[in-house]
Amino acid sequence: MSTTVDQITQRRRGVGLIAHDPVLSAGGYTLIAPQTANGHVWLIDIEGRVAHEWKMPLRAGRHAVILPNGNLGYNGNHADSPDRYAPWSMWHGGDFSEVTPEGEVVWHFEDPAHHHDARWLANGNLLYAACDPVPPGFADRVPGGTAHGPDEVMYGDVIREVNRAGQLVWEWKAWEHLDPADFPIHPGFGRYHWPLVNGLDVDAEGRVLMSLRTTSGIIGVDKASGTVRLHIPPSVVSHQHAPVALANGNILTFDNGNFRSGAHVAFSRVLEIDPATHAVVWSYADEMVNAFYSAFMGNAQRLPNGNTHVTESATGRLFEVTRDGEVVWEYIIPWFAEYPDAAARKTGPGRLNSIFQSHRYTREQLPWLRA
Repeated sequence: MSTTVDQITQRRRGVGLIAHDPVLSAGGYTLIAPQTANGHVWLIDIEGRVAHEWKMPLRAGRHAVILPNGNLGYNGNHADSPDRYAPWSMWHGGDFSEVTPEGEVVWHFEDPAHHHDARWLANGNLLYAACDPVPPGFADRVPGGTAHGPDEVMYGDVIREVNRAGQLVWEWKAWEHLDPADFPIHPGFGRYHWPLVNGLDVDAEGRVLMSLRTTSGIIGVDKASGTVRLHIPPSVVSHQHAPVALANGNILTFDNGNFRSGAHVAFSRVLEIDPATHAVVWSYADEMVNAFYSAFMGNAQRLPNGNTHVTESATGRLFEVTRDGEVVWEYIIPWFAEYPDAAARKTGPGRLNSIFQSHRYTREQLPWLRA
């Protein structure tokens, strides 16, 4: 084995701050909680310097955010969540904490059934995706996917909202509201999780936006009835993540591009979609399309100046683009490590700097930050 050449390809190509246009960039601070960073959460400034750090007792199950009160909202990898299927160890969370800048835990909640996304709502409640086994016989009605063995359990999504007392205040079960004939699993995905809600948000109309990973598409659910009031179909998006409700009523999403119809290479895009017409009103892709691609995870955030902050999760590449698609900031996460548990390493092998989501914040959103 070479002792002089770094064997981590992404690090060999360069890490840390790669590019910055201080005139066109929105500036601010970026929160980073890598999946394999053993609980380290970093806040970096626009020059790529660490401005603040937290050390959590559990590695990130998914992501971290800064809450309106300035505290950290952290989604940890629940230590006692039983493995439900092969990738479960890699992508479950379920151990939630609100933490002060000094590291004091002021709120804690656990649900070992949690996976993927969660939203800390303005009223203090927590909205998150969980899953349970589907009712007997239901899996036989779900079309598509790779071979399903007779003893393989199919899990279905259960979206839950809890209040500050940890009490369940809303619950939505996919199998009670979705017709499986309308939401077939793509042949490239397994049949162990349907339809795999990997992203959540709430729009101005109060609809809960859900990104459906294995079936592809975005739905908007009426909270009062549980009825699907919006469905952006697979003809618009391709196995996307992170639907974000924008102030103008549109939806921003990270369009991963797995099994993209009509494409001979895999590539990702960021899309802004008009939910009324399903029209793509803005998009970003690299001019060499396959130079921007994350096969899993990913998110995008619209910034105050109209730019968009993008998380290319699989490669730990964070960048900012203008409305014209010009890259004005780029940063490669420099912290690499393997997943600590063997089950996660089997699905996600190697020394990784991957991250579920990252978010940019203004100085005003961090009043406690020292100058």
